[in-house]
Amino acid sequence: MKYQLIATVAAGFESVVNTELKDLGYRTTVENGRVNFEGDEHDIIRTNLWLRVADRVMIVVDSFRADDFTALFDQVNAIPWENYLAMDAHFPVTGRSVKSKLHSVPDVQSITKKAIVSRLQDIYHRRTRLPETGATTKVDVRLLKDRAEILIDTTGDSLFKRGYRIDHGEAPLKENFAAGLIALTPYRANDPFLDPMTGSGTIAIEAALKARNIAPGIKRHFAFEQFASFNPQWLLDARAEAQAAIKQDIELTIMANDIDQSMIDLAKVNANEAGVLHDIQFKQLAVKDFKTDLKNGIIIANPPYGKRLNDQQKAREIYRDLGNAFNSLTTWSKYILTSDMEFERFYGQQATKRRKLYNGYLRTDLFQFWGKPDYKSSKK
Repeated sequence: MKYQLIATVAAGFESVVNTELKDLGYRTTVENGRVNFEGDEHDIIRTNLWLRVADRVMIVVDSFRADDFTALFDQVNAIPWENYLAMDAHFPVTGRSVKSKLHSVPDVQSITKKAIVSRLQDIYHRRTRLPETGATTKVDVRLLKDRAEILIDTTGDSLFKRGYRIDHGEAPLKENFAAGLIALTPYRANDPFLDPMTGSGTIAIEAALKARNIAPGIKRHFAFEQFASFNPQWLLDARAEAQAAIKQDIELTIMANDIDQSMIDLAKVNANEAGVLHDIQFKQLAVKDFKTDLKNGIIIANPPYGKRLNDQQKAREIYRDLGNAFNSLTTWSKYILTSDMEFERFYGQQATKRRKLYNGYLRTDLFQFWGKPDYKSSKK
């Protein structure tokens, strides 16, 4: 069965997810916060398994105008929910409303739920309440300028939950956000890579997963596994295909440093769980003490923002250390994420480019300092 599908995505990463989907062979259209594409059950499995930067994959069940609650009820009730929900299905309804006459989200959710229940009661010939003791299928109703969109979540826990992060430090980057940062660089598997303030290791781990072509969702479960039409063999086949696609015979130069040994120990646990511990060189090292003879590398850093740690002065001292350590690495490209818009002044260099991103609800900029690779004398 063919579905209209969307990959939801954090603001600023739409083009990255669009490229991911195109690389997987899909025709796409891009909107704010989402990339639209089409696919069947196998495509739902494949995209959930392989998308590194998206938040989730959702089925667009229907879209229609809803100026009042009667229109909302009737249109939702007309959807063939029996194709999606078994008689005992547990189906929580989430919702949102933006610039619409139906502005009360609790009422929108309640009416949508009642319309689905009414449809299923008629189809399954039940006059009593539906048991909702079976598999969970989350339904989402979104209203924008009086137009309703009804969605079914195929992912479950957001795709950033890869399943490898056993523990984390203070305010860690989400895995798909880290993967998005990497995708915004020209990083290739044969490039030296440095995360100088690794924390729980997420950036370095995501770099290793990408370099080895390890599907980010290979170790986790998804909401679609509970769908009535789901065949477990499909997922087994997709996982086997993903396992066969892993690049085994490559050597990686991925360095992950942190001044705190306890964070290095934690990052190693996470890297081991992700299956890439031996691909990453973990080291307790302050930023100011980093030195290398390697050329043509990529640096991604997520230093303290100052606002988050309520210590702007200390954060800006770290920015100076970053500049002192990295500005001489002219063949390296550096990508540094911070919410401090005065970062360049303390780093000591003007960025080649800045890109606005949102780390959660916090506005951040990715300050990009593009290097000039020297492949003739590279010591890689």
